[in-house]
Amino acid sequence: MFDTLYFIFQILAGLVVFVSVWGLLPLDHWWIRGVDFPRIQILVIGLVSLIGLLVLAPQWESWDVVLLLALIGAVGLQLRMVLPYTRLWKKEVRQALPIPDAVQIKLMVSNVLTPNDNTQALVDLVQQKNPDILITLESDQKWQDALSVIEPDYPYNVKVPLDNLYGMHLYSKLELIDPEVKYLLIDDIPSIHTQLRLPNDEVIWLYCLHPMPPSPTEADKSTTRDAELLMVGRHINENNQTAILAGDLNDVAWSKTTLMFQRISGLLDPRIGRFFINTFHVNYPFLRWALDHIFHSPCFTLVNIERLPSIGSDHFPVMTTLQYEACATAEQEENATEASVKDKIDTEAKIEEGKEEGERLSQEHAEAAAEQQQEELNEVAGGKHTVVR
Repeated sequence: MFDTLYFIFQILAGLVVFVSVWGLLPLDHWWIRGVDFPRIQILVIGLVSLIGLLVLAPQWESWDVVLLLALIGAVGLQLRMVLPYTRLWKKEVRQALPIPDAVQIKLMVSNVLTPNDNTQALVDLVQQKNPDILITLESDQKWQDALSVIEPDYPYNVKVPLDNLYGMHLYSKLELIDPEVKYLLIDDIPSIHTQLRLPNDEVIWLYCLHPMPPSPTEADKSTTRDAELLMVGRHINENNQTAILAGDLNDVAWSKTTLMFQRISGLLDPRIGRFFINTFHVNYPFLRWALDHIFHSPCFTLVNIERLPSIGSDHFPVMTTLQYEACATAEQEENATEASVKDKIDTEAKIEEGKEEGERLSQEHAEAAAEQQQEELNEVAGGKHTVVR
């Protein structure tokens, strides 16, 4: 029995080592970048395997030693990825101070899942939590109609109802200045760019993103996802903007691209030094990671960040409350990692790759839409022909 268990732990250890090395490959294909997501789960399996090998090893032969050392290295790599998102790490964003008449902003992000019909759950949650800003992803006309009941409380809004899983809506109690819907890389994947007037009349920028994920059913590479995030990050830095970026980024906080985005943009992650906010997948508690994010400039401190109850989607909503503290800027700027020359070169290269890939995907999407439209016309024509006959 112990020999069998030891063999199982050897297999698991070998798998952890393989996956850890596999994820280091500098390629954008989904079957490589997909390894970025389950770092926590890989770490847990690695730690269990490490304990199993140490406890059950019948004798230490050269192969066992090599496997053990490789596993220790793999576990160390996974720890380095996820440890910053625990209380064992220094906070990147400090806790907000109890300031009289503090300027705070409550922002809720919810990927609603287009086929989800439980629209009332989100309406109830918004009325209960009363955010200043609501960003919905995957929202189509059905969701837009359902959310019309909150519009008296949210007089500023941007609506992009789409039925391709990339619809997007922004509802705000705070004034939106010159909001724009942009299609940065792919012709049917929108993002919202707007200025936002805070209660103290300070004007900041808000970016709402939902790029395509690398997956066998959507984008076969992460190139456009990575390029879109880096493109916005570069724009924020070059224009010295005070900004908040939020949305379902279809990436995890510890990925190479997200970390480079932080260095390029200068924005901070309030989860560092605190805890995971794993928002996906609602139905699989042991297979969850954070896809829904918020990053912000150093002039904001954190009041609270929380994962909210399920609304029937595959994502949990998340709400973040930030406090505007200009006096915290200098202190928190020191927590931001400055972009290296290599980061800037890699960013430019990735954006150019993303533009090329975006053109290809735009063409594919247009052709698929045309084919679907033709099929629908043929069905209608066939139905009419049947009736006439």
